[in-house]
Amino acid sequence: MTRLYKLANNAPVEIASGKLANENMIHNWIAERPELLGLDVLIIGREVVAPDRGRIDLLGIDEDGNLAVVELKRDRTPREVIAQVLDYASWISTLSTREIHDIALRYLKRDFEVAFREKFETALPETLNESHTMVIIASRFDPSSQRIVRYLSETYDIAINTAFFSVFEDGGNTLLATDWLLDQSEVVERSEAKAKAPWSGLWYVNVGEGQHRSWEDMQRYKFISAGGGEKYSGPLYRLHPGDRIVAYQSNAGYVGYGIVTAAPVIGNDFMTETGPLLEQPLTAPSMARPSEDASRAEYAVGVDWKKTVPVSQAKRFDGMFALSFSASGMRHLFQAAMSCLRRAT
Repeated sequence: MTRLYKLANNAPVEIASGKLANENMIHNWIAERPELLGLDVLIIGREVVAPDRGRIDLLGIDEDGNLAVVELKRDRTPREVIAQVLDYASWISTLSTREIHDIALRYLKRDFEVAFREKFETALPETLNESHTMVIIASRFDPSSQRIVRYLSETYDIAINTAFFSVFEDGGNTLLATDWLLDQSEVVERSEAKAKAPWSGLWYVNVGEGQHRSWEDMQRYKFISAGGGEKYSGPLYRLHPGDRIVAYQSNAGYVGYGIVTAAPVIGNDFMTETGPLLEQPLTAPSMARPSEDASRAEYAVGVDWKKTVPVSQAKRFDGMFALSFSASGMRHLFQAAMSCLRRAT
């Protein structure tokens, strides 16, 4: 049970529990701001009809193109809603990329790819729905139902979790607190690890292209970079000297293979063979991000490129890997990509 306190006269005073007049308010809030639960998704459907199953409260998509079923408990028993969300998941697992585009267009009433880029600041992956998650929202869940969710997630690596909301009343103000039954990032990681082949040991890096970074610069000065916030630069800290990486350009293909030579540093501190990176004649005009907060700075990782090709000669193949993360473990057809690069002139 969640308890909330405020400090009064240097002592904690418990705030009384409250109740919403209508739980549909939660539905509306999450539809508009899923980050209230810590969910980094774009809502692409509401009351989505799942044939012969019912209507999914909310359907979201994350920046990897994977779907998320979000279901409110409402007046159903916990076991009923667990069974319902599993049934919904059995349906969404069959949705094609084209069907997801259609669902999103009906709900968003505007271009899906534009909405996705505005939300995640990256391009919509070409292939969607490689995996999915399930989230049940409730004010409370009995111990037996909590055990069921834990069992499904921790024993069978099913991406299911429960998000709790608690309401409090304080001097005429209504306060809302949220929490998770399980660590959501761990739930997702366990599920993805089960669905994918063993890790090859290669890291995949999306190089990006624009005013803040250029593949031409990365080749010339031997680095890879990301910025615009910790969400994008943070994954670079997974890389360590000696790690092998492949570089991918969104909507183009694979463009390089190399070995990490130096841990990530802020762009201002990255040294090239001819001096500080930001003092070099760069193709990207705003790599220093002069008009942005320091927390959004560009970070660079040193790379000894073993093979590179221009973006115009990027290599593609059926089933190619395409994610938006700055650095993620590459767990499938990397050998085909390497073969393409070795054949490049």
